[in-house]
Amino acid sequence: MAAVPLLSVTRLGLLHSIRSFLPTLPLPTLAIPAAIHLNIPNLLPGIWESILRAVPKKKQSHSRKRMRQLAGKALQDITALNNCPACGKIKRENMLCEPCGTSSQVVAHPSDIFSIAVNPEYAISAGGDSSIQVWSLHQPGHPLVHKFENVHSLGVHHLATNKDGGFAASAGFDGTINIWDLKTFSLVKQVAKGRSAGEVWAISLSPTGNFMAATTYNGRVCVYDVSGHGEKVREYETKGSFGMSVDISADGKLVASGHENGGVYIFNNETGKIHHSLPGLIRTVRCVAFSPGGRLLAAAGDSNIIALYDVISGEQVGNLSGHSSWIFSVSWSQTGEYILSGAFDGKVKVWSTDSKTCVATHTENDKALYGVKWIPKSSSIGEGFLTAGANGNICFYREATGS
Repeated sequence: MAAVPLLSVTRLGLLHSIRSFLPTLPLPTLAIPAAIHLNIPNLLPGIWESILRAVPKKKQSHSRKRMRQLAGKALQDITALNNCPACGKIKRENMLCEPCGTSSQVVAHPSDIFSIAVNPEYAISAGGDSSIQVWSLHQPGHPLVHKFENVHSLGVHHLATNKDGGFAASAGFDGTINIWDLKTFSLVKQVAKGRSAGEVWAISLSPTGNFMAATTYNGRVCVYDVSGHGEKVREYETKGSFGMSVDISADGKLVASGHENGGVYIFNNETGKIHHSLPGLIRTVRCVAFSPGGRLLAAAGDSNIIALYDVISGEQVGNLSGHSSWIFSVSWSQTGEYILSGAFDGKVKVWSTDSKTCVATHTENDKALYGVKWIPKSSSIGEGFLTAGANGNICFYREATGS
């Protein structure tokens, strides 16, 4: 057995000297109270819950949350039931009422139909083929009544009619604006002559047809006196973003415009000043429309919602949410009870302005719908609407009680 080496006297003295300088530390006790020791398993769940509460939950991204909401809304649309606003019968919420309505379709243009307008007698359509076509609302099958050919060299992108429907205005890709007499089917005058292609975009006629509002590519909103020589009488400035849409109120006192940057403005024609700059939309506004009574303004576009504004206060009073693609056109019913909307995915929706909900959805096709309009109700025509878009066809929907 090997001998254990012993420290020398010198080393032992050195060790004792070092220990004399070190503080004397009490040894920690390892004794654990019995109560704590016995309850450790019972404390673990509480400790784990405290840890979970201390760690923040992972938040869902806005896009994922929105996708889940839309998926749930789509499922609700398919399975939900409601009453038809026309006849009161129960129907699926996402469908038009079959017993109540009829539909017909006419092949109108060989190219896209970019805009439609209506008056008490006719439906007017225009598109990329440089023609304007006038269709009967009264006669069965909606036959073609008149065709204006080669009216704009590069095609027509916007149409507008006045309240009684005696006049129509058309804006072309070549920068020209024409005023038409729908009683004699003749050209009345050209407005904004000398404009470059694309400079003038959206147009709207006043109820009397004496004035026309037009937007420009640099954000200006101009008002022309079309009863005279077509001279400009007002010019409103915005933040310089492309003016995508415009509308004149039913009394002719206000003009609203929607812009590429999401801006929505209301101008007062009597004072020549801005009335409101409206919040709520951050993407392109492709359509604006005053309600028949002039109390509300609807604005829609690439945000996939229809925003409703109080014209007097400028406050946003509602959002109509349900479209899953860009909204190109909106139209108010004559009473203001319903709003019609058409979207890029070919879906047309009918909204109740009272409940702020969708009361009917119809999938026209998978082509974009650039224009939707309510058909003026009369003694011989039941209430209905028409749609047109990228497939070149016009579809008419109306109550079965109409002749």
